Amino acid sequence: MRKMSVDKLGIDLLTHDPVVILKDVDGKRYLPILIGPFEATAIALALEGTPVPRPLTHDLMKSIIGALKAKVVKIIIHDLQENTFYAKVVLEVNGNAIEIDARPSDSIALALRANAPIYVSERIVLEETVRDKTSEDEEYKRFKKYVDSLKPSDFTKDKPKDT
Repeated sequence: MRKMSVDKLGIDLLTHDPVVILKDVDGKRYLPILIGPFEATAIALALEGTPVPRPLTHDLMKSIIGALKAKVVKIIIHDLQENTFYAKVVLEVNGNAIEIDARPSDSIALALRANAPIYVSERIVLEETVRDKTSEDEEYKRFKKYVDSLKPSDFTKDKPKDT
């Protein structure tokens, strides 16, 4: 499992649907997930810390979980089938872990409200994330600069000469 966080919300250029973009803790991999407009609003409000006059669905879920003396431990985005991501909310109830099937968008909105970590299965991270090319480009530039600075004499210093 890889810990991730919400990087940003945006609009998919092809479908014009809202998309939430998760990033891993190293900031090198990004996972875009298409979501609905209501879930996008719920996530945006949680990210901004915007108070609402009446509880929204995810606020209600958090209140119910708390009233039942349970706690959101984490959410896990664990599968992808036919272009649909699957997630589960892991609750702690009386010392026991209970996993509840949920959509990733609802899970993320709840996790943000409950300050719970977001995890993504390693398979999804490896197969579905987009790598941040910026860090690779910078590493390439440093390497190229190093190679360009080399002189033939750099390869002969302190080496015994063939006789």
